[in-house]
Amino acid sequence: MTSTRYYLDRRHKEASRPQPLKLCITKKGASAYIPVDIVLLPSQWDSIRQRVIDHPNRRGINAYLESRKATIDGLIMQMTIEGKLAGKTAVQIKDIVLERLDPEADTANLFAVRFKAYGESREAKRTRELYAATLKKMQEFDGKLGTMSFDMITKAWLDRFNEHLIRQGLSKNSRNIHFRNIRTVFNDAIDNEITAHYPLRKFDMSPEQTVKRSLSVERLRELLTYPVEPWQQRYVDYFKLTFLLIGINPVDLLTCEPDAYREGRLVYQRAKTGRWYNLKVEPEAAEMLEQYRGEQLLVGFSEGRTSYRNFTGKCDKGLKAIGKTGQVANPAWKPGSQKHRYHVRRVPAFPGLSVYWARHTWATIAYSLDIPDETIAAALGHGHGNRTTAIYIDKSIARVDEANRRVIDWVLYGKR
Repeated sequence: MTSTRYYLDRRHKEASRPQPLKLCITKKGASAYIPVDIVLLPSQWDSIRQRVIDHPNRRGINAYLESRKATIDGLIMQMTIEGKLAGKTAVQIKDIVLERLDPEADTANLFAVRFKAYGESREAKRTRELYAATLKKMQEFDGKLGTMSFDMITKAWLDRFNEHLIRQGLSKNSRNIHFRNIRTVFNDAIDNEITAHYPLRKFDMSPEQTVKRSLSVERLRELLTYPVEPWQQRYVDYFKLTFLLIGINPVDLLTCEPDAYREGRLVYQRAKTGRWYNLKVEPEAAEMLEQYRGEQLLVGFSEGRTSYRNFTGKCDKGLKAIGKTGQVANPAWKPGSQKHRYHVRRVPAFPGLSVYWARHTWATIAYSLDIPDETIAAALGHGHGNRTTAIYIDKSIARVDEANRRVIDWVLYGKR
């Protein structure tokens, strides 16, 4: 049996402040809530009599509440008689009621519609791109996505979507990006009382341990002094500059305008998070900024290219190609075979190396110098701990400056 009654929501509010009144739909012990756009002080609501009291407009409000409840009760009774509520949960009944009351509002609250709107509302361009990529993956997987409510995104649906992504060759961590986006949109919908459904409670989003992507201090020194080919030198220099600037992300460095560098500091807004970052440019980095100064950008590595990604792609290939020519055994060779026993190949000195290793390497070396985790997190532009801790870190620029100087001194000069 489905029942309705009004409920004054006193969660997360001070007792002295007005609270939102909602119509509660209950079925088999589970509840779903429909806002009625009325707020009352706890002293103004009689939950037993279901009446507004001690309010200057209590008569008008009570009349409206009676009318609203009668309309919804009538809809529920009619749909019960028609058999349309059989097997439906309280949340599903709420969604059906809202659709009958306001079809346009229901359409706006469909899963795909809200997912798209949420993704497009993000400030960082890269974040918007990631949400758009997730939406595209879901649309490719399920052609009915555009008509699905939040309640239709079940644990079983998520499992099937996960299997779809596995067949596409996505790694566990890559798949987790999509599921974290889905989780965020669900949390937003719950916060806005669009749904109480949450299918990710038992869905596995634990990270998969990734292959090590950092160099030891000895290997980093070897890279910075390695006798590379002339065409590879700019790629090594770019790696070094990235490291000296605490592993700055390519999009931030390669799209940075000259006026971001002033009075010995680099002040820019991180493309990934939208947060402002204030970094002291040490003399070693300042020298390289001058050497590779761009005509329109702070550095000219990617000028004249269609995108900064074009340069970073070539840089990664160039870094992987660093090495010496040597003989590699031919697996097809057999005694008496006319095939060559060895092939002449360039043997990579730093297998798998990419510019992103500079960021991991800085963090690894900083950790080896006993620099506190909170300072390392702040240096990398990460939040650390709770919100209060993160605010504290934002004010610890001097500690980040000191940490970077210590890392540079240890790597370049052997000073601990």
